[in-house]
Amino acid sequence: MSTVFETSPPNFSQHEIIQILLSHYSINAEANPLVSDRDQNFLIKTDKGQKYLLKISNPAEQLQILEMQNEATLFIRSQDPDLGVPLQIGEIQEIEKNGLTYFVRLFKYLEGQLLKDKSIVDSSYEKLGKFLGRLNRSLDSFNHPAADREFHWDLQNIELIRSRFSYLEFESEKNIVSYFLDQYESHVSINKSHLRKMIIHNDGNDDNVLVNHNGQTTGIIDFGDMVYSYQVAEPAICMAYVGLGKKDPYRSMSLVLKGYHSRFPLNDVELSSALYLTCIRLCVSVTMAAWRMKLFPDNTYLYTSQNQAWKLLKLMKNEDLIKRSVQLLTYAKS
Repeated sequence: MSTVFETSPPNFSQHEIIQILLSHYSINAEANPLVSDRDQNFLIKTDKGQKYLLKISNPAEQLQILEMQNEATLFIRSQDPDLGVPLQIGEIQEIEKNGLTYFVRLFKYLEGQLLKDKSIVDSSYEKLGKFLGRLNRSLDSFNHPAADREFHWDLQNIELIRSRFSYLEFESEKNIVSYFLDQYESHVSINKSHLRKMIIHNDGNDDNVLVNHNGQTTGIIDFGDMVYSYQVAEPAICMAYVGLGKKDPYRSMSLVLKGYHSRFPLNDVELSSALYLTCIRLCVSVTMAAWRMKLFPDNTYLYTSQNQAWKLLKLMKNEDLIKRSVQLLTYAKS
């Protein structure tokens, strides 16, 4: 059975989307396509100025994964009503096209600008970390059976990274990824009994974080990668993306970790593991891109951030990660 990573995303026309809106939601509106990876998303605007997000899931997506996302966002809002998360309108709909079944969901539109499109000051990185800490704190007691899954973006599954080695073009790239896998084994795997687990968002990248005109985090979108994994993976993933393209990536990384720790404290082993998990996230990203570019060479979304990810990996390979990890821990607790 093919996964969502191996199955072509939906390809509905704007006309078809307008008909879906009318038939399933009684909404007469225009539909504008948004960039997406494995699903298909549309910004919906009505004549009265109302805005929604329509998501058509990959045909390989499981219904229980989508149900988990809906339950999670409702749970978050019940615990912390001020957190900006996407709320589903009505029930999940099913539509058929060319013998395939697609799940359709309509969401209230979350206002804000994507972090990737906004330059922010240092204090905003710490507030981003605080937002993620609040997010995880609100999810702390949330449970769902669908979250315990084998998932390519789960930072626990380093063997899945090894399975994608053959798709890397150069031996030098394989050597870099191998180095960080060895670092993970030496500094994370041996301490995994001290790493707490919970259901996390698992994708706090700059394409999913929303900010206001002042650069303050107002929300987070796309819960499609939710998984039961290490709690510290949440800030570590975000650290990977805020470090891209920076002269001093550790500055923004340290601020995110400090902010997170102030709202949902991590133990010393977790704080010491954060940087290694950040490196693993970058390894997942570059190997996933290499694999899926072979499957979908026309999907330009897959090329996002890859050059910067390799640059950051090369930079960190030449760093003393033990020393850097101690510095991050000390700063987070200061």
